Amino acid sequence: MSRVPVVHAVTNDEVLLRGDFPGLARTVMAALGPRGAVHLRARWIAARRLYEMGLRLAEWERETGCSAIVNDRLDVACASGIESVQLTSRSVPVADAVREWPELRIGASVHAVADAIRAEESGALWCIAGSAFPTASHPGEAPAGPALLAEIADAVSLPVIGIGGVSPELVAQLLRAGVHGVATISGIWHAPDVGEAARRYLSAHDAHGGIG
Repeated sequence: MSRVPVVHAVTNDEVLLRGDFPGLARTVMAALGPRGAVHLRARWIAARRLYEMGLRLAEWERETGCSAIVNDRLDVACASGIESVQLTSRSVPVADAVREWPELRIGASVHAVADAIRAEESGALWCIAGSAFPTASHPGEAPAGPALLAEIADAVSLPVIGIGGVSPELVAQLLRAGVHGVATISGIWHAPDVGEAARRYLSAHDAHGGIG
């Protein structure tokens, strides 16, 4: 992953447990190509199953150019040959991961300007920030909104990826706030045609002057 992707298709346990997930993931990676990423993200799925999925994503990364990123699980990333990792506040600290695994490309998930500054100082190469808009994955939680993403984008030189309730129709608002790209779960994985949904996010990014 030489450049930070502009569309990130993030999974969760529900998505990963679908019987048709491998086919869906291959379709999304082919649709996004080198400008996209698929995140292997789960809280409850066993490490062995994540590792097996990681092997497939690593293979399809080589075929399609679409980045594979493992969230949190440095062990799964290293074992499966995936070179990009997304770390959260529950993960190994970014600075420690950068020091111990210098071969990995590391991003950080942030929720405040101070988090983003700390991530940049620690060696993260991008940050995912949110929630940008109301989202079903955080019911009852008030979103931070595009204003916070604008503050983060102004405070750091890292590429900022906006997440949380981002539909293709809302991409323009985040680009105006200064983000580099967007991330979604349901916007792609719950769509009737995941490949077409992935392409819609890329088109929305391009239509509003996105870079990358």
